[in-house]
Amino acid sequence: MAKTKLYIIRHGKTMFNTIGRAQGWSDTPLTEEGERGIRELGIGLRESGLEFTKAFSSDSGRTIQTMGIILEELDLVGKIPYKFDKRIREWCFGSFDGAYGGDLFRGVIPRVRDTDNYKELTFPELADGLVEVDTAGWAEPWEKLSGRIMDGFTDIAKESEAKGAKNIVIVSHGMTIGTFVKLAHPELPRPHGLDNGSVTHLSFEDGKFTIGKVGDMSYREIGSEKLAK
Repeated sequence: MAKTKLYIIRHGKTMFNTIGRAQGWSDTPLTEEGERGIRELGIGLRESGLEFTKAFSSDSGRTIQTMGIILEELDLVGKIPYKFDKRIREWCFGSFDGAYGGDLFRGVIPRVRDTDNYKELTFPELADGLVEVDTAGWAEPWEKLSGRIMDGFTDIAKESEAKGAKNIVIVSHGMTIGTFVKLAHPELPRPHGLDNGSVTHLSFEDGKFTIGKVGDMSYREIGSEKLAK
C-alpha cells in the first residue's frame, strides 16, 4: 500500500491571534493579513506541483475559511472530498476561551504549576492545569484531549490510506498540531509557536506516522514572492 503524506497546516492569522487572545473553541475570522498569508500558502502549494486528493479540517470557522482559500488557489473547490472533523479542534480553554493569552499562560497556569515559564511544562501538566483553573468545567483532561487528537488524525490517515490517497491537506490549530507531533513521536521536543500558515509534514504507512519538517514556511515564502511581482 502506498505511503500517505499529510500536509498539516495551521490556520491563517485571526482577529484573536492578532490581539493575543487565547482562542480555543471560540472563534474569530481571519484578518486581511491572515487571508493574504493563506493565499501565499495556496500559491506556494500550487507552484510546488503537489496534487491533493482529499482535504480535512476541524469544524472551526477559522480552519474552514483557511481551507476555502487554499482550495481556491489550488483550483480544487468541489473537485476533491472535503470533511470536517471536530476531533482536530484546538484545545478548549474553558472559561479562559477568549481571555488574553498572557493572563492564562504567564499568569494563572504558572501559579498553579509553580513555574516561572509555562513553556517548561509538559502537555499533560499544561492540560491538567487548565482543568484546575477552568471554572466552567469545559477544559479537557489530558487523557481525553490527547485521545481525541490522536484518534482524529489517525482515523483521517487510515481512511486516506485505504482509499489510496497519496497527498492529503489538513487544516488544524497550533497547539493541536504540536500535541499530535509529540504524541506521534514522544522523543521529539515539544513544538512551540507554529506560525499561521505553516505546514507540518508527516507520512503514514503500516499504521505508523513519520514526522518530517515541523512548521515549514517555505510554501508561504514562494507565494509571497509570486504575489509581490
